[in-house]
Amino acid sequence: MVRPLPTLHPPIPPALKNLELAAMGGSDVRVRMLAAPINPSDINMIQGNYGLLPKLPAVGGNEGVGQVVAVGPSVTGLKPGAWVIPANAGLGTWRTEAVFSEEALIEIPSDIPLQSAATLGVNPCTAYRMLVDFEQLQPGDCVIQNASNSGVGQAVIQIAAALGLRTVNVVRDRPDIQELTNRLKDLGAEHVITEEELRKPETKNLFKHMPQPRLALNCVGGKSSTELLRHLAPGGTMVTYGGMAKQPVTASVSLLIFKDLRLRGFWLSQWKKNHSPDEFKSLLLTLCNFIHQGQLTAPTCTEVPLQDYQQALGASMEPFVSSKQILTM
Repeated sequence: MVRPLPTLHPPIPPALKNLELAAMGGSDVRVRMLAAPINPSDINMIQGNYGLLPKLPAVGGNEGVGQVVAVGPSVTGLKPGAWVIPANAGLGTWRTEAVFSEEALIEIPSDIPLQSAATLGVNPCTAYRMLVDFEQLQPGDCVIQNASNSGVGQAVIQIAAALGLRTVNVVRDRPDIQELTNRLKDLGAEHVITEEELRKPETKNLFKHMPQPRLALNCVGGKSSTELLRHLAPGGTMVTYGGMAKQPVTASVSLLIFKDLRLRGFWLSQWKKNHSPDEFKSLLLTLCNFIHQGQLTAPTCTEVPLQDYQQALGASMEPFVSSKQILTM
C-alpha cells in the first residue's frame, strides 16, 4: 500500500490516500521513498501556476530520495538497496512506495546525508548551473543574489565559496536578521544585506573593496531585481529563476544601453531537456563531491512525517521561514 497525495490544483485540496501498488513490468523498479522536500515549485504546481502540470489525479512532489526494493528482469542499471532520485520533475515523490520505470530514476551515492540526498536534484543543480553557465567567472569574481536564504540561495553561497567566488547576499529584513546573517556567513557568505540596505547609496561602498558583480541571480522580481541590475558591472548578466514577489522584472533603458547588461532566465527542467541523462548524472556527482568534501550541506530542514503533510504544507508557505519542510516516510 502507498499513501500518496494524489489530488492537485484547487478547489480540490491535497489529500492522503491508500493505493495499491502497480504491478511490476520487466523494466520497472519498486522504490521505497525515504524523504521528499516541499519546494516552492511544488506549491506552484499544486496551485496550477507552474510550467509543468501533471494530469489529474496526481501525486505531489518533484524531488526526493528513495531506496530500490526490487527490480524487473530487464533492469540492468539498478540493484536493490541503491538510492535513487527522480530523473525529471513530475514523478510524484510524496508517497511511501511506488513502481517506476528504470529510466525515470537516477542512482546517487548512498553515503551522503539523507537530507542532502533528498534535496540534491533541484536547488543545488540550479545553483551550480547558474554559477557556471552564464559568465566565465574566475576566483575572486563577485556574484550578487536575492532570496539568499532560500534553498537555491544557500547552495549558491556554498558552491560559490568552493569555487573561490565572492558573494553579496540580499535578504528581506526580519526580527532575527542577525541570526540569519550569522548562519549565512557560516555557510561562506561574504556580505549579507537587507533589501532596504541594497537601495541605499552607501551600498556602493561595498564595491570599493571587491569587484562589481558580473553575475546577479534573481528569484524575486520587482524592485529587488531592479536593484540587483543597478549594481551589476558593465556587460554583466542577471539570471532570473523565480518570481517570489509576483512582480515583473523592470530594467531601465539606460542600464541596458550604457552598461550593456544581459537578462537571462533559467529553468532546470529545460536544461535537462537540452542535455543528456549522463550530463545530469555528471552534475549530480559533481555536487556529491562537494558534499563529500564538506563544502555543500543541505539547507536547514524540518523533518515531518508524511501523515502530517498538512502541517508541513502550511509551514512551507509561512513568511520568513528559513527551514525547508521535508516529508519522511
